Amino acid sequence: MQSAVVASRLVRLPCAHPGAAARGGCPSLSQAMTAFVGLSPASWTRRGAARAPRLSGARSAWVAAVRPGSGLCSPSGWAGRRGAAAAAAAAVRPLGSRAVPTGCGGDGAPAPPPNGDPPAATTAVTGAAAAAAAVTPPHAGEHKTLTTPLYYVNAPPHMGSAYPTMAVDALARFYRLAGATTTFLTGVDEHGEKIAAAAEAAGRDPQAHCDAVSSSFRELWAALAIEPDVFVRTTGESHRAVVAQFMERVWAAGHIYKSAYEGLYCTGCEEYKDPKDLTDGTVCPTHQTVCAERSEENYFFRLTAFQERLEAFHAANPHFVAPAERRNEVLGWVKAGLRDFSVSRASNPWGIPVPRDDSQTVYVWFDALLGYLSGLLRDGDAHDLDVALSRGWPPAVHVIGKDILRFHAVYWPAMLMAAGLPDSALPNAVYGHGFLTKDGLKMGKSLGNTIEPADLVSAYGPDAVRYYFLRGVDFGRDGDFSAARFVEVVNADLANVLGNLLNRSTALLRKYAGGVTPLAAADALPADHPVVVTAAAATTRAAAAYAELDFMGAAGALLGLATAANGHVDAVAPWAALKEEPGSDRHADGLAACVAALEVVRIVGLGLSPITPGLATRIYAALGRDAAALAVAHRCWEDADRRAVPAAAAVGATDGNGGSRPAAAAAADSAASGATPAATDRGRCRRPGERGADGGGGPAVAAAAAPAAADGRSAGGQ
Repeated sequence: MQSAVVASRLVRLPCAHPGAAARGGCPSLSQAMTAFVGLSPASWTRRGAARAPRLSGARSAWVAAVRPGSGLCSPSGWAGRRGAAAAAAAAVRPLGSRAVPTGCGGDGAPAPPPNGDPPAATTAVTGAAAAAAAVTPPHAGEHKTLTTPLYYVNAPPHMGSAYPTMAVDALARFYRLAGATTTFLTGVDEHGEKIAAAAEAAGRDPQAHCDAVSSSFRELWAALAIEPDVFVRTTGESHRAVVAQFMERVWAAGHIYKSAYEGLYCTGCEEYKDPKDLTDGTVCPTHQTVCAERSEENYFFRLTAFQERLEAFHAANPHFVAPAERRNEVLGWVKAGLRDFSVSRASNPWGIPVPRDDSQTVYVWFDALLGYLSGLLRDGDAHDLDVALSRGWPPAVHVIGKDILRFHAVYWPAMLMAAGLPDSALPNAVYGHGFLTKDGLKMGKSLGNTIEPADLVSAYGPDAVRYYFLRGVDFGRDGDFSAARFVEVVNADLANVLGNLLNRSTALLRKYAGGVTPLAAADALPADHPVVVTAAAATTRAAAAYAELDFMGAAGALLGLATAANGHVDAVAPWAALKEEPGSDRHADGLAACVAALEVVRIVGLGLSPITPGLATRIYAALGRDAAALAVAHRCWEDADRRAVPAAAAVGATDGNGGSRPAAAAAADSAASGATPAATDRGRCRRPGERGADGGGGPAVAAAAAPAAADGRSAGGQ
């Protein structure tokens, strides 16, 4: 099986690569589109392909997988900590003027995101297609505010900051496919001593430094196909206003007072440390730096006033903190007894002035946590705390690193309580993900042991990077990065399983059916067909896993479906069946098996689209589906169970814009492209030090995939 070829050596793609014309045009599909199911060394090829549409067109629905009413993703587990009924009620609380869809394909128009940008235009579809999509998706009418941490701008982003952002992007894409509207909020924390020190070291004033590093975050998110609704900057005027209002409200309630404090301070963590949490007496275990002894007069937040209420809150909401081991850690902190903490700094000029004493600045964590509120303000809104609270608050989940769990699961709820919010208006959940490690240490800028995500994206494309870190690493646990495992996971799953299923079935249809689907999936797959039954179960499991932030489980369920479909093809042996008399039952079984395989590829591609957003576009093009068909699929998660591969669709060939092309034209392009075994070899991943057939070394990574047989059998002589 070819390591990553959607449609083996068939067509040229429109190409924006400089110098392409001088070389005789763009490379063949086998060279240019290897990022579909494997690792591609040619980063420029992605610029030649049309950018994948934001899934759901205008934020619609995950209806591409199971029947309506199947119970997919009901509010359960930590995501619905108040119980199913209460969570359902919370999901439809008033959201200001934000519109919510009335159903997949219905008349409800999604509202623009809070930053005022209009949603992407939905591709027009025929009346029949729109009617077919008119079902109620599982999260229709719900709104989900989903957040990442606000990242320090002491240095450009690395994989440790890209990791949770890819995860929340995938979660937001899933919820949009499932019919919800979303506010996906991320951004940067731009105040504090660490930022001022980094700016000084770079020879820039703090604001110029923040501007430069903030831009690098936005650029990386775009390269990784991360599409937030809101990008918060804590140096913004609206944020400064919300911080001042919030602090004044807490102060007026009697929860801020002035006192002196002496202790060990870690600038990297921006917090005073308890000596029992340090190693060798004074060393921060996270940053491996010596904490400095400090003594200063600051303003303090009366955290101790919320001891009993926090204990009661955590007892009443056992799923507020996830995973379970993180909850146990938080409960230990609370039960050990809370201590008031400083909310101002006298020695740090780079911050927001304290409202009642401009000789001090607001403590960076008290400042940054409020970015989750200030970021909800839309363009044109008054810079007002109460307006922010009406714009999609409370969040469905804060996704954070486990090292900042105390701030989010203890300090933050108490701060909100102090500002007068009831327990029902606190965030629904806090999910503390594991660390990405390298050589056993947490990956971080301060330690200098980071992986450059831009390098990975440049070499292999965003889909491969996103897939590995969300499929190959258990999101709730620590995971050590390995270049060999990176390649193994991507090639083994996407090339050897999904790519094999696509390539072998399209090869057979090109050989025996003129390169078109001889019948529709709805005709080939009755409701009780094993593929249909397996698909419904797999996509239900995948949807439930997405809602629990179990991206490994979601991808695993979908890849299990592809594996089962490969087994079904092996059992039917269409390469033999299609040699029988046309019209015979055996011949018909062979055709049906090929169509079933393509239908599974479509289902899996769409199901994986929250993780690999470019995948569904390329799969639909390879299946002869146009942009309108993909727009309908993106509006409805149930679409996969409708068995949507049509009859008479040209498979394996695209016009470069997502539309199908005649097989003869595709064959002509294939011949003109000069695609050879050597060219194909350039599109696969290689082991460290391996030379390609063209003599080139390529990226030093491994390849697990083998070419598919010309008659559609997999590379094992099936």
